[in-house]
Amino acid sequence: MKKKPWQRHGSADADPAARKERPRSYHAEDEQDSGGQDWVYGLHAVEAVLKHNADSIQQLLVLQGRSDQRVLPLLERATRLNISIREVERTELDELVGGVHQGVAALCPGLKLERSEGFLEQLLQGLQHPPLLLVLDGVTDPHNLGACLRTAEAAGVDAVIVPKDKSALITPSVRKVACGAAESVPFIAVTNLARTLKMLQDDHRIWVMGAAGEAEQSIYTTDLKGPLALVLGSEGKGMRRLTREHCDNVFSIPMAGEVSSLNVSVSAGVCLFEAVRQRK
Repeated sequence: MKKKPWQRHGSADADPAARKERPRSYHAEDEQDSGGQDWVYGLHAVEAVLKHNADSIQQLLVLQGRSDQRVLPLLERATRLNISIREVERTELDELVGGVHQGVAALCPGLKLERSEGFLEQLLQGLQHPPLLLVLDGVTDPHNLGACLRTAEAAGVDAVIVPKDKSALITPSVRKVACGAAESVPFIAVTNLARTLKMLQDDHRIWVMGAAGEAEQSIYTTDLKGPLALVLGSEGKGMRRLTREHCDNVFSIPMAGEVSSLNVSVSAGVCLFEAVRQRK
């Protein structure tokens, strides 16, 4: 049988030992098995799983006949890591993943990316620079969460923190929108957000700064240098009362038009990159 282009390219390295011996990131080492099966789909999302959590991939599906320059590197890497690749028709892929898959999907049993408060403590203790954290209080829309993760990764955020309850968590849709950021940015789901904010302040001397539309102080006159946790609330209600009470200061984004508020992912971009500008 004639080999596929990616099989010819990667066949020299495609042996079981290659998969066992490859290095694993701290994301993979901290993985917890939920006992279920998850599909990761979309070119960027699958590429990120191959890079950070390849051990979790049970099988890689690719649209039948697709071997163009966008998907070929993924298939070659999977072959080198001895990951099973199966070509399927579009109807089967559509039924399996239920989303815009771009012709590729990875089956990852029990892949879980949410981290705990203990992981956050270890992360902060190991940083060699002033931390930059993004805290999302009550963001329930998966697309907004995915977009925030993508923005956070681009801004160099050390971790994204959310409450476990009344918040979106990592799903296939979030991974797709995040374009790989869900695998590369530590995502911390905490039991008590107010308690976590106090821990950041008391134990790590991190300034907790919240975005609030009614705040008189502008983000552009707010000092965002040094150890920092930026807090954003939901689009409708903003930060919860207890979350706001734990902020050291609040600021607003000046709005020149008639629109009263921005999408939370847009607000995250404005706030994070203003912090990046000041810190540089």
